[in-house]
Amino acid sequence: MKKKTEKIVSDGKALTTNPFAALVSLQNQLPLGDKTIAPEAKSASPKPSPFAALGKVVVKKERKGHGGKTVTLVQGLSRSLLESTCAEMKKALGCGARVEEDLVVLQGEQVDRACTWLTQKGVTKIVRGS
Repeated sequence: MKKKTEKIVSDGKALTTNPFAALVSLQNQLPLGDKTIAPEAKSASPKPSPFAALGKVVVKKERKGHGGKTVTLVQGLSRSLLESTCAEMKKALGCGARVEEDLVVLQGEQVDRACTWLTQKGVTKIVRGS
Protein backbone atom coordinates (compact mmCIF):
# COMPACT_ATOMS: atom_id res chain seq x y z
CA MET A 1 0.00 0.00 0.00
CA LYS A 2 1.35 3.42 -0.92
CA LYS A 3 1.59 6.10 1.65
CA LYS A 4 -0.33 9.22 0.73
CA THR A 5 1.58 12.48 0.82
CA GLU A 6 -0.30 15.51 2.00
CA LYS A 7 0.31 19.02 0.72
CA ILE A 8 0.79 21.80 3.20
CA VAL A 9 -2.13 24.15 2.96
CA SER A 10 -2.76 27.57 4.42
CA ASP A 11 -6.30 28.94 4.52
CA GLY A 12 -7.47 26.04 2.41
CA LYS A 13 -5.10 26.88 -0.48
CA ALA A 14 -1.93 25.01 -1.35
CA LEU A 15 1.34 26.97 -1.05
CA THR A 16 2.63 27.64 -4.51
CA THR A 17 5.07 30.49 -3.93
CA ASN A 18 8.20 30.80 -1.87
CA PRO A 19 7.48 32.91 1.24
CA PHE A 20 11.12 34.11 1.32
CA ALA A 21 11.19 35.36 -2.27
CA ALA A 22 10.34 38.92 -1.17
CA LEU A 23 13.42 39.03 1.07
CA VAL A 24 15.80 38.76 -1.89
CA SER A 25 14.89 42.28 -2.99
CA LEU A 26 15.59 43.60 0.54
CA GLN A 27 19.05 42.02 0.72
CA ASN A 28 20.89 45.21 -0.34
CA GLN A 29 19.12 47.26 2.36
CA LEU A 30 20.31 45.12 5.27
CA PRO A 31 23.27 46.36 7.38
CA LEU A 32 26.59 44.65 6.72
CA GLY A 33 27.42 44.03 10.36
CA ASP A 34 30.72 44.15 12.16
CA LYS A 35 33.58 42.68 10.12
CA THR A 36 36.09 42.57 12.99
CA ILE A 37 37.60 39.27 14.00
CA ALA A 38 36.56 37.91 17.35
CA PRO A 39 39.33 38.08 19.99
CA GLU A 40 39.25 34.30 20.42
CA ALA A 41 39.95 33.69 16.74
CA LYS A 42 43.14 35.78 16.60
CA SER A 43 45.45 34.31 19.18
CA ALA A 44 49.07 35.38 19.07
CA SER A 45 50.55 32.00 19.91
CA PRO A 46 49.04 28.57 20.47
CA LYS A 47 48.62 27.40 24.05
CA PRO A 48 51.52 25.29 25.24
CA SER A 49 50.61 21.67 25.82
CA PRO A 50 50.32 20.69 29.49
CA PHE A 51 52.21 17.53 28.56
CA ALA A 52 55.29 19.47 27.42
CA ALA A 53 56.18 20.38 31.01
CA LEU A 54 56.23 16.75 32.14
CA GLY A 55 59.49 15.04 32.93
CA LYS A 56 59.98 11.35 32.27
CA VAL A 57 56.85 9.32 31.48
CA VAL A 58 57.19 5.53 31.82
CA VAL A 59 54.95 3.24 29.76
CA LYS A 60 55.17 -0.48 30.53
CA LYS A 61 53.10 -3.64 30.36
CA GLU A 62 52.35 -5.81 33.34
CA ARG A 63 50.50 -9.05 34.12
CA LYS A 64 51.06 -9.61 37.79
CA GLY A 65 48.09 -8.82 40.03
CA HIS A 66 45.58 -8.39 37.24
CA GLY A 67 44.11 -11.88 37.06
CA GLY A 68 46.46 -13.02 34.31
CA LYS A 69 45.36 -10.18 32.03
CA THR A 70 47.92 -7.91 30.39
CA VAL A 71 47.62 -4.22 31.21
CA THR A 72 49.63 -1.17 30.19
CA LEU A 73 50.74 1.22 32.93
CA VAL A 74 51.48 4.90 32.29
CA GLN A 75 53.29 6.62 35.14
CA GLY A 76 54.90 10.01 35.52
CA LEU A 77 51.85 12.14 34.78
CA SER A 78 50.98 14.98 37.14
CA ARG A 79 47.99 14.50 39.42
CA SER A 80 46.09 17.30 37.67
CA LEU A 81 46.36 15.45 34.34
CA LEU A 82 45.55 11.92 35.48
CA GLU A 83 41.74 11.90 35.11
CA SER A 84 41.60 13.89 31.88
CA THR A 85 44.45 11.89 30.31
CA CYS A 86 42.78 8.63 31.30
CA ALA A 87 39.51 9.68 29.66
CA GLU A 88 41.27 10.90 26.49
CA MET A 89 43.41 7.77 26.16
CA LYS A 90 40.42 5.51 26.72
CA LYS A 91 38.58 7.22 23.86
CA ALA A 92 41.56 7.57 21.50
CA LEU A 93 42.91 4.04 21.96
CA GLY A 94 39.53 2.32 22.13
CA CYS A 95 40.24 0.38 25.29
CA GLY A 96 39.23 0.37 28.92
CA ALA A 97 41.22 2.54 31.30
CA ARG A 98 41.24 3.59 34.93
CA VAL A 99 43.32 5.60 37.38
CA GLU A 100 45.06 3.73 40.21
CA GLU A 101 47.07 5.87 42.63
CA ASP A 102 49.50 7.77 40.33
CA LEU A 103 49.08 5.47 37.31
CA VAL A 104 46.84 5.26 34.29
CA VAL A 105 46.02 1.59 33.73
CA LEU A 106 45.03 0.66 30.16
CA GLN A 107 43.48 -2.70 29.41
CA GLY A 108 45.52 -4.84 27.02
CA GLU A 109 48.99 -4.50 25.56
CA GLN A 110 48.86 -0.89 24.37
CA VAL A 111 52.50 0.18 24.86
CA ASP A 112 53.21 1.17 21.24
CA ARG A 113 49.89 2.92 20.78
CA ALA A 114 50.15 4.74 24.12
CA CYS A 115 53.67 5.97 23.31
CA THR A 116 52.53 7.24 19.93
CA TRP A 117 49.55 9.03 21.49
CA LEU A 118 51.70 10.64 24.20
CA THR A 119 54.23 11.80 21.59
CA GLN A 120 51.45 13.43 19.57
CA LYS A 121 50.26 15.21 22.73
CA GLY A 122 53.71 16.73 23.29
CA VAL A 123 55.43 14.47 25.82
CA THR A 124 59.14 14.75 25.10
CA LYS A 125 60.69 11.99 27.21
CA ILE A 126 58.99 8.60 27.10
CA VAL A 127 60.64 5.51 28.56
CA ARG A 128 59.37 2.06 27.64
CA GLY A 129 59.47 -0.29 30.58
CA SER A 130 59.56 -4.07 30.43
